Amino acid sequence: MKNYHNTPILPERKLLILLSLTALIAGTLLLLTFTNTTTSRLFCTRPDNPFHSKPDPTQLRSILHYATSRIVPQQSFSEITVSFDVLRSIGPCNFLVFGLGHDSLMWASFNANGKTVFLEEDPTWVQTVLKDAPELNAAVVKYRTKLSEADELMRTYRSEPECAPAKSYIKGNDKCRLALTSLPDEVYETEWDMIMVDAPRGYFAEAPGRMAAIYSAMVMARNRKKSGVTHVFLHDVNRKVEKAYANEFLCQKYRKHSVGRLWHFEIPPASNTTVNDGAWFC
Repeated sequence: MKNYHNTPILPERKLLILLSLTALIAGTLLLLTFTNTTTSRLFCTRPDNPFHSKPDPTQLRSILHYATSRIVPQQSFSEITVSFDVLRSIGPCNFLVFGLGHDSLMWASFNANGKTVFLEEDPTWVQTVLKDAPELNAAVVKYRTKLSEADELMRTYRSEPECAPAKSYIKGNDKCRLALTSLPDEVYETEWDMIMVDAPRGYFAEAPGRMAAIYSAMVMARNRKKSGVTHVFLHDVNRKVEKAYANEFLCQKYRKHSVGRLWHFEIPPASNTTVNDGAWFC
C-alpha cells in the first residue's frame, strides 16, 4: 500500500525484498510457460496449452516494475507469502483490496484471469498510480469515520439495530456509521473470495481509520452465497484499533495465520454459522 508512515527501510532489507519478489514473479511466469503440469498455478491461471499461452500483460508489467524499481511493497516477504499461498490454491478468484500502492501490480499479477479491485481514499494517489499502471482496477472511496472516533464507535455501534449481524448489509445502510455506503456497484454486486484490508490510513486522529473497512469486510464475508469461506487479511495488527476491531468483528476463532503484522481469517457465510441469543459477530 501507499507508504504513509515515512518509515525508512534499510537498504539491505529493500534489496532482499526486491530480489525475492522479482524472483517469485519471474520464476512463476517461467513455470507457467515451460511446464506441462496444469496444476502448477502459482499465478492463479490454468492455460489449456502452457507452451502456447501468452503471459498476462499485468504479469509482464509487474516483473518489469519490480526488477527496475527501488521501491518495494510495505508488507514483508513472509506476510506476502501468506496471501500468495491462498491465491495459488483458490485462484483465479475475486480479490478486493483496501488500498492502492507499491504492491498493487504484484497482487493483480498473482490473480491473473481473476477480478482484482483496489479501493483507495486519496484521489490524487489513484491518478498517480494509474498513470503508470492503467490496467489496474481502482476506485476512490469516501469514509464517514475518523480514527479519533474509534473508541466511541466501538462502544455505541451495538445500540444501532442496523449494525447488527441480523441486518448484515452495507449498501444504503446510512444508519450504521461503520457501513461503507459509497462503494462502486461492482463491489456490492461481487462475492469476494479474498479481501485485503491494508488501508485507509490509520495512524493520526483525522485519518479515516480502518474501522469501517474491517466491519464491511466481515459483512461481505457473512453474506457469501457461494460455497467455501471468504479469506480476509488484515495488516498492521500491531496497532490498537486494527487489533480491537479484528477481535470484535473478524473473530479470533476464524483466525488461521498470524505472520508479522498480518492476520489471516477464514470467515464462513452466516448461513453456516450459529449465533447464540444476545451474541454479536463473535
